[in-house]
Amino acid sequence: MRGSALLVWMIFAAAAAASPTPARGVDGVERGVALGLFASDPRWDYGPLLDEIKKLGASHVLLAVVWTQRTMASARIHRQQATTPDDDVVVRTLLQAKARGLTATLFPIVRLERHAPDEWRGRIAPSAGVDAWFASYRDFLVTMAQLAHEGGATRLSIGSELASLEHHETRWRALIEELRGRFAGRLLYSANWDHFTQVPFWDAVDDVGVTAYFELASDEHLPSDAALDSAWQGPRASLLALKKTTGKPLIVTEVGYPSMVGAARYPWDETRRAAVDLHGQAKLIDAFCRAFSSVEQEKTRTGVDGFYVWNWFGFGGP
Repeated sequence: MRGSALLVWMIFAAAAAASPTPARGVDGVERGVALGLFASDPRWDYGPLLDEIKKLGASHVLLAVVWTQRTMASARIHRQQATTPDDDVVVRTLLQAKARGLTATLFPIVRLERHAPDEWRGRIAPSAGVDAWFASYRDFLVTMAQLAHEGGATRLSIGSELASLEHHETRWRALIEELRGRFAGRLLYSANWDHFTQVPFWDAVDDVGVTAYFELASDEHLPSDAALDSAWQGPRASLLALKKTTGKPLIVTEVGYPSMVGAARYPWDETRRAAVDLHGQAKLIDAFCRAFSSVEQEKTRTGVDGFYVWNWFGFGGP
């Protein structure tokens, strides 16, 4: 929502303050914003939103495109009239980003049209079998690879948070091989924050992606700065261990916090009903910056290689 403007400005400002390097990526660190192409109008022009992102000081943008499947048990992935942009709009937006000096990643996402509270894409279990699901998913990704090529994207995500399907290693490797024949840029997979050590095909992609919705509190109370710093020690160590083990660049594909009470406990859930808490949101963003933007990390280059604030599309107040 538009209230994200303050949040994203804070994260870039904090990152810049914590490091002697500029905040526009000249040090090689991707300072990015995710832009969801989620407009109900499939012809929507996202150019003005890209202008806003550029003014924040971002060096990179992640363009999220949603196709859907009906339920968790479905095997057919398709365009959804209310949330999927036209193909030429995806290409146009990639070209608009490039014209503004933003380096773009195309980020396909599968969402469920119907789901219970505990159902999401991380638990997909197609009743028709995984062969049927992967055949449909392959068609989705081939389309995305073509759009990424036409629009000049530098990176394509091959998947996001598909935890229940990650163990089908042979199918993923076959898909990755095919995509390399269709898209010359870098390939990334984005694992969920609680499942990134189990991905068996990290060696086959160029960049390791993880969403950073780590739970930093055991209840809805906002922790102190010291408690937040302590809570980040475990996740930070795990992420940097993943970077060392894989030998790949580490990209935080999504980081953000709902502006509501309890965001430290439920950073991944913007659907909860809770009081607005802008101060808590600011403190949580600050804690992320402290965890990954220290001067020592800049010297040793052991920090993350990029991050993307989730996300810019939408309207509303604080």
